Amino acid sequence: MIKKMGACLGMTSLVACLGFSAHAELNKNIIVIGHRGASALRPEHTLASYQQAMDDGADFIEPDLVATKDGVLVARHENEIGGTTNISTLLQFKDKQTTKVIDGKTIQGWFTEDLTFKELQQVKARERIPKIRPQNTQYNDQYAVPTLDQIIDLAEANYKKTGKVVGLYIETKHPTYFQQQHLALEDRLLKTLSQHQYSQKIAPIYLQSFEVSNLKYMRQKIKQYGLAHVLLIQLYDEPNMQPADTVVQGQKTTYADMATAQGLKQVKQYADGVGPYKTYIRSNNSFVHDAHQVGLKIHPYTFRPENNFLPQTDQCSQQPSQRCEAGSLKEIQRYLQLGIDGFFTDDPKIGRKAVKAFQAS
Repeated sequence: MIKKMGACLGMTSLVACLGFSAHAELNKNIIVIGHRGASALRPEHTLASYQQAMDDGADFIEPDLVATKDGVLVARHENEIGGTTNISTLLQFKDKQTTKVIDGKTIQGWFTEDLTFKELQQVKARERIPKIRPQNTQYNDQYAVPTLDQIIDLAEANYKKTGKVVGLYIETKHPTYFQQQHLALEDRLLKTLSQHQYSQKIAPIYLQSFEVSNLKYMRQKIKQYGLAHVLLIQLYDEPNMQPADTVVQGQKTTYADMATAQGLKQVKQYADGVGPYKTYIRSNNSFVHDAHQVGLKIHPYTFRPENNFLPQTDQCSQQPSQRCEAGSLKEIQRYLQLGIDGFFTDDPKIGRKAVKAFQAS
């Protein structure tokens, strides 16, 4: 993959050089997706985390997008940022704490849609799970919450410096909720991608969502924004749960329904691949086959190197926060043997090692 890309360096448009069929060829390779960057090593969704992921061999970096009050797209796992920033310690935002219902869940905290981007710039990122990743707390309060524009610029700067194209694997968070707040994410996202040469012409792009309607909407709009190379991924939450937009629409479809052979056929009508939680593959031997049968790529989430997240048989000790590289390698390789096309990992360096060992075997 890197050799083929390298042959195109120096050309104005890598996408034009490779063409859409070559982008499909890219997907025949096993891709390593830096989940929220290299979030096992730096606080998630920071420029430092994304840069670490690129340095460690990620093929794609994954920003989750939410919107500010004035419509700026920024990277946070959730629009509630009390647990991933220092906002709770800042007196100027004390009156911003509130309680909201988002996708049927009551949540108390501080929300990006209540802050202008100028206000958000006063906030710094923090480690989301400090008990599991205490080493990451040394980076608390150092990094700003980045915008999508800044993330694209970072990837482009890395490309110019190293010659390596790192793709963008972008998730729209709570799209129906943001539509209800008159802060719809979809056109803002597509417009931003179209305004950067790197994202419009050079880098492969995946757009992902746990909802369905916004993927269908973006499918209709991507060519209008000159983004014909963009591919779409349907994410899967717990089997008994429903996409938030289908709940609003009064439908009964669950993620389990969407994971059947017939459900995957329907997903293929608007998406290019699926992003299931690992258990969909571990508990259903036919899922990989059924998805491939209809031409869907499979990128499961999330592989994490700490004992806390590993199957008991792969753990290095009973200490939850201990990093266990050997166990993480074993877990990833089992899924590679099942035929997945790529995977999300909090530690792309381990993910790259797993892929190399698998391909060499």
